[in-house]
Amino acid sequence: MKNPFEDFRSVPYRKREIPLDRIVRAKEETLEHLVQGYLKLVEEEVRDLVWLAEESKVEKAYNTAVKRIDGSRYDADDIDEFCALLDSSNKIPYLISGPAGIYISALVNRAQEDHIVLSPKDYERTFHFLGYKLPEGKTLVLQGDVGDFTGSGLFGGCLIVEGSAGNWCGAGMMKGEIRVSENAGQNTGEWMRGGEIHVDGTIQSVGTKFYGNTGYRVLFGGKIYQKGKLLVPRALVKEG
Repeated sequence: MKNPFEDFRSVPYRKREIPLDRIVRAKEETLEHLVQGYLKLVEEEVRDLVWLAEESKVEKAYNTAVKRIDGSRYDADDIDEFCALLDSSNKIPYLISGPAGIYISALVNRAQEDHIVLSPKDYERTFHFLGYKLPEGKTLVLQGDVGDFTGSGLFGGCLIVEGSAGNWCGAGMMKGEIRVSENAGQNTGEWMRGGEIHVDGTIQSVGTKFYGNTGYRVLFGGKIYQKGKLLVPRALVKEG
């Protein structure tokens, strides 16, 4: 009996590509692109010592990060995976907490999703500046304790910290809301110009400045609540 498949032997075999393979490869390419963008940011900004948190240098680093990721196609899951890579991968030769947090913030701010959840509790390292310049219409949830300058420069978004925040939480924020479920460190709300900070636990200190030559301490603007009670603004306190 003739083999019914004999006539097809001359037809070359073409391996089918499983859709999952394409998805995995696309994910890998996206993460590689994000990693390269971060490395270039660090290379460009390392001379400026951005981790010293000087406002102009932080702003410059953020603008550089935005340029690096413009045109990139990624989603919230990619941001989460990128954070995990920053935390543990040997693929990234150096990690500086300030630029890393600024880069992550740029990714969040430029993402299509309006609601993004990240889990600092799963990371061994601490990132600073998470939530930097979070814009109106965006909600960022940070599950776990976070570093310094969290929510600094907040620009109308809603930042939720399910844990404690470090020093300078909400520094220089313009508008929006920060909610911290546990404690906040020193200089909370330093130079804030608007918006609200709600801390359910303790606050080591609130950010203040001298008001002219009067000897009084006041914040620029905004409100800080501790355990639901308005802490700032309050009656002016005479120094000395």
